[in-house]
Parts: sequence; structure tokens; C-alpha cells
Amino acid sequence: MEIETILEKYTGSQRDNLIPILEEIQEERGFISEEAIVKVSRFLKLPASKIYGVATFYDFFHFERQPAYHIRVCNGINCHLAGSDNILRKLEEELKVKAGQLTRDGIFKYELTGCLGACNSAPVIKINDEFYSGITADDISQIIEECKMKIKEA
Repeated sequence: MEIETILEKYTGSQRDNLIPILEEIQEERGFISEEAIVKVSRFLKLPASKIYGVATFYDFFHFERQPAYHIRVCNGINCHLAGSDNILRKLEEELKVKAGQLTRDGIFKYELTGCLGACNSAPVIKINDEFYSGITADDISQIIEECKMKIKEA
């Protein structure tokens, strides 16, 4: 659905519909683009900086395409000592991108993060909302393959 089609639903709207408009755009497109901010700005007759300011205030708005699988590698002290750096290297090798980058197919993104609160199960990664504990770099290939299979099945 085009941004204009979404905006048409809000004809005559005031700034109090800004968040619902941004939510609908993100739901439809997966993120809020610069183009969307400009179009909403013109539609609501508000500065683009105001639209961007509101959108960046809330954690749930994204400004780039989101992956199907967001991998967080814990770097808390226990995970670090248990080999989280090896897991990071293996992810880079498997996914062929650096931490923080989206894979070419848009399926994966990984990052190093602070403590995930599962210190007794180190090292730990979290993929979307699922924890994987006590893993090693050798487990990464299988985990990545399982994720890819879930995408194919969907």
C-alpha cells in the first residue's frame, strides 16, 4: 500500500493522528522511511523535524528495514569469558556481514549487546524473543539453518 493511500484515511486529520499514521506506515512497509516522514510532514503541515522527533522518541519505530531474525550476542562478563567473541566471529563468517549490518537477503542482523540476564547459561544469544544458552560457535551454523528453514516454511 502506498503512503498516500494510508494518508487518505486520515483526511482532515490534525497532529493528534501522527502516531497512528506512523504506526500504519510502519506496519505496511516495515519501517518509516525519509520519504514517509516528508509526506506525513506535508500532509499534516508540520515540519519534518517534528515528525522525526516524535518518531525517534518511541522505541517501536524503525527507520530501516527490519530483519526477520535479529540476533543479539550477549557480551556480559560471563558470556565474554565463555566465548561470545567466538560466536561473533562465526556469525560474521556465516552471514557475511559485520555486526549491525543487515544481510543482503534481509533475513538476519546481529549485534553485540550488554548483559541479557542469563549469566548462569553463558554464552547466550537471543534471536528475536528466543534465548539460546550455553552455545558455542559450532552451534551457529545449525541455528542459522533452522532460522532459514522457518522462513521457507512460512
